[in-house]
Amino acid sequence: MIRTAIFVVLLAAISSAAWAQGEDNSLKGVPAKERIVFGGGMGLGFGSDQDYIMVSPSLGYMLTRKFMAGVNVTYQYNNYKFFSPSMKTHSYGGGPFARYMLFRSIFVHTEYEYLSYEFFETRQGYESFMAGGGFIQPLGSKASFYLLALYNFLYETPPPGEFYPYNSPFVIRAGISLGQFGLF
Repeated sequence: MIRTAIFVVLLAAISSAAWAQGEDNSLKGVPAKERIVFGGGMGLGFGSDQDYIMVSPSLGYMLTRKFMAGVNVTYQYNNYKFFSPSMKTHSYGGGPFARYMLFRSIFVHTEYEYLSYEFFETRQGYESFMAGGGFIQPLGSKASFYLLALYNFLYETPPPGEFYPYNSPFVIRAGISLGQFGLF
């Protein structure tokens, strides 16, 4: 409950900053379909102990030229090779996010994520509250590449013999967005 309250307070703070920008930040007259942003990120890691694949499509809606809110859906695959035989897990979930452009190519980002995490054929819930920033590079008039670095404020080191979906509080993502966010 406290985590949700923190997310709502942070979202409200970003929202009030976004609306305080006046006419320069307004999307007045821009059709709703042009405010929609499709995107997503992926993560890959391959090593001698573990393989990791993450896919996270997202759907956002631009509330102003600088502020977007939306939802992510996440799927993670892990192959823990240090077990014999190796242990393969599948995790899935998602949650809301908010993104605010600070400068032409620099943005801040926050998100809450809930994952249903598999470990030794049992499922448990895993919550993350992440915040950080990123860089966006246009790839034309309606597409962009982004690089995002986040810190998971709810990260805890797993107890001995257990594994969590993230092996560090630092999360790096890269992806492609289709839409106008960051392109004005």
